[in-house]
Amino acid sequence: MKLFVDTADVKELEMCLERGFPSGVTTNPLLVARSGCTDFGAHIRSMIDALIRHDAKIPLSVEVNTADPNKMADQAEEFVREFGDYPYLNIKIPIGWNELKVIAQLAKRNVPVNCTCCMSYNQAIMAASAGAKYVSLFWGRIRDIGYDAGSVVRATRESLDRRGLDSEIIVGSIRHIADVNEAIQAGGHILTVPPKFFSQMCAHPKTDEAVAQFMTEFRAWEQAVQANQMKRAA
Repeated sequence: MKLFVDTADVKELEMCLERGFPSGVTTNPLLVARSGCTDFGAHIRSMIDALIRHDAKIPLSVEVNTADPNKMADQAEEFVREFGDYPYLNIKIPIGWNELKVIAQLAKRNVPVNCTCCMSYNQAIMAASAGAKYVSLFWGRIRDIGYDAGSVVRATRESLDRRGLDSEIIVGSIRHIADVNEAIQAGGHILTVPPKFFSQMCAHPKTDEAVAQFMTEFRAWEQAVQANQMKRAA
C-alpha cells in the first residue's frame, strides 16, 4: 500500500515531503478552491516546484475543472502543455460514459489518467478497461449511500488482478483515522489521505509511555553514574 497526500496546500505538501513518506499527490478543484490561491496555473506550478525542491519523483494528479466532456480533452491537453515538463503529471478525469472517450484518447497518447469519483465496482472496471492508470474509489462517499466500501475495493482489486489490467486503485474520501486502517486492509494499491491524519497515524499513547519510561530511567542511570564518579574524585 502506497500513501499519497490529498492536498492542494503547498505548506501541507512540503510538511509531508520533508518526512519522506509520500508516494504521490492528488488534488481536485475543491481542494484548489480552498487553498486560498488566486491563480490556478501558478498554484499548480508552485506544487511542482515543491516536489522538485524535495527531489520527489512522484505522481501529481491534477483534475480538470469542467463538467463538460467535450471540453475535458482540450483542458487536459492544456494541462499537459503547461505542466507536462513535470514527467510524473497525471490528469484526473471523472468517471462517466462520455468521459470514457476522453480517458481512452489520453491513454492512447500515453498521458497517464487518474479516473476519479468512482463510487462502484462497475465504474472502476469501466475506467480501467478504457485505459486509466489509476481508478479512484471514494471510500467515505461510497459509505454515504449505504454500501460496504471495503467490499467494493476488494472486488475491484480481485477483478483487476484476474484480468491482468495495469490500473491501480486509489482509495480516497478518507474522513476518519479508522477509514485509513480499514482501507489499507481492503486491498487498494494506494491510499490518498488528507495531511491532518498523518500525524495521528504516527501517534499512540503506549509509544509515548514507552519513550517516557526509557528517558526517565536513562536519566536516572546518568545521574547515578555521575554521582559515583564524583565520589571517586573526592
